[in-house]
Amino acid sequence: MLTEFVVTAGEQPKRLDVFLVNREPRVSRAALQRLITQGRVRLNGRPVKPSQKIKPGDLIVFDTPQASPLTIKGETVPLEILFEDEHLLVLNKPAGVVVHPASGHWSGTLVNALLHHFERTEGASSSIDRKDCPGLIHRLDKDTSGVMVIAKTAAAHRGLAAQFERHRITRVYEALVWGVPMPARGQIKLDIGRDVKNRKTVSSRSVRPKPSVTDYEVSQPYGTAAAHVLLSPHTGRTHQLRVHLSVLGHPIIGDPVYGGPTRSTDVGMEVPRLMLHARTLGFCHPSTGAFQEHTAPSPSDMAGVERALHIFRKPTDSTGL
Repeated sequence: MLTEFVVTAGEQPKRLDVFLVNREPRVSRAALQRLITQGRVRLNGRPVKPSQKIKPGDLIVFDTPQASPLTIKGETVPLEILFEDEHLLVLNKPAGVVVHPASGHWSGTLVNALLHHFERTEGASSSIDRKDCPGLIHRLDKDTSGVMVIAKTAAAHRGLAAQFERHRITRVYEALVWGVPMPARGQIKLDIGRDVKNRKTVSSRSVRPKPSVTDYEVSQPYGTAAAHVLLSPHTGRTHQLRVHLSVLGHPIIGDPVYGGPTRSTDVGMEVPRLMLHARTLGFCHPSTGAFQEHTAPSPSDMAGVERALHIFRKPTDSTGL
């Protein structure tokens, strides 16, 4: 597939591979360098090296190879289904499960489980292409547990996707964080995007930052050491909650990317994973229009860490703050 564009005025001279990695964030710098070396990227009609400097007015033609179709097979992976009808399915995703097959995780994913479920469910045929992403509208990170909704028809997919796009979905997450945010209730606003130095992370240091907003409320402090926090995101940016809490100075416990050391010894036990759970999801049913809300309680591993945190709780602590 050919992509053609002209470097705009005001663009500072920089290496071709650096310029492209900021423009095409879905492709790694190493992959871009290989494409340039293979002659799939041309600058002003000529093959060049990754180190070639670009300048305003340069014409870049970018030829990305077509991906080979990937056949994903259904697998018997347990699903905790909270609700299901002929239009959609709501489930509680456990921590440790990858949503979609990718490098290093070609099996045992949520998509594999959904394919198996749809294959064996009576009347599962629909216009959704389940060979790739069966009804996926949103995703949760591997180490994040909680409620997800899956569309079973093309109409349901369009209706739910529109609600997500217009931010008409009710979402409540719960997290265990280091320290106690002050004030106890507030809103975090920050433009974030792929970090300019580390594309695997998200930060405000981005070429293309997008607005992100999260409401938070401390529901239970544990002395000054930690707190249980409820989070309501208004937007759905990648790693939004993790970045927002880290910027607030209260990273999520067990987050090695945005929270530094997990400090598991501080709670007297091993912190098994990122302490983040998508507790509640509310939306209007795409067929009936009726509002429905689904909640999954804290998983056992998160509850275990919270029990360990009680050693920091003062007698005067209360959920009302």
